[in-house]
Amino acid sequence: MKKILNNPEDYVPEMLAGLLAAHPGRLKSVGGDVHCIVRAESPIEGKVGIVTGGGSGHLPVFLGYVGRGMLDGCAVGDVFASPTIDQMYETTKAVNGGAGVLHLFGNYGGDVMNFAAAADQADMEDSIEVATVLVADDVASAPADRASSRRGVAGMVYAFKIAGALAEEKASLAQVKAIAEHCLANTRSMGVALGPCTVPQVGKPTFTLADDEMEIGMGIHGEQGVRRGKLQTADEIVDQLIQPILDDMPLDGGEISVMLNSLGGTPLEELYIMYRRLLEVLKQHDITVYRPYIGRFATSMEMVGASLTVLKLDDELKRLLDAPASTPFFDQSQYV
Repeated sequence: MKKILNNPEDYVPEMLAGLLAAHPGRLKSVGGDVHCIVRAESPIEGKVGIVTGGGSGHLPVFLGYVGRGMLDGCAVGDVFASPTIDQMYETTKAVNGGAGVLHLFGNYGGDVMNFAAAADQADMEDSIEVATVLVADDVASAPADRASSRRGVAGMVYAFKIAGALAEEKASLAQVKAIAEHCLANTRSMGVALGPCTVPQVGKPTFTLADDEMEIGMGIHGEQGVRRGKLQTADEIVDQLIQPILDDMPLDGGEISVMLNSLGGTPLEELYIMYRRLLEVLKQHDITVYRPYIGRFATSMEMVGASLTVLKLDDELKRLLDAPASTPFFDQSQYV
């Protein structure tokens, strides 16, 4: 294992300490715990607070989207590990401006259990109204008839953006929850892995792929995909990513936003090669791309691979997608 670190056990707290020191005007910790990160101006009176959480190793997800027009707070776990109930609870309290708090996070077992307990604690001890929306956009992880059991991957970035924009308008908790659910009902993702990553505390790759192999549909923690085989061309890979999305969510003649995301080790050059082919395929279906997001939005350490996320737009989703947003890792003005 070659990584720039000190003690592997200190990897996450040292990273968080550095991140907070780099952005003191934007972010702050709660109660001296660097695992509980909120907007510097939190709580904002009269505004629904939006909290996410999850394991480290996925930057910019999760904590990279804490900022104006997106999230209010994030509970941060160890690499690929859920934050604790206390961390989720303290983050929830810290962003409560009196309008309630939305828990918006990926559909992973540990996160689901801990966030549920934190929500109960916030309700019982602090009378904070908490609503929950789970992100489950990965079409490779379950068929359509079990869509609620799918994993949450890069589609959560769209949910952060859409829900965050409406929350900035001082909408009610019910309205913010409803728009997050509407966004996610129109969001699908599919990924491909070409190589593994290494968790610092483990010191060895999370899975094994031969130099000439790839796996379609593999999860961001190395969860099994739908097909492993020989490495194919960029055009062939794109075709295998977009077709399951089109099958799951018909888009003919529609307008969409797309996110081509590096899982960490794939360079931007290769994402643009993929985008070129993606536009060719979408044109065949009379589908128009309104806003492309191309870069690193939800990674898995240094994993080599990419994911494709599609958001089917309507007038309200388009309006909220256009709204300003600025965090240490995301600025809407960069994407036109």
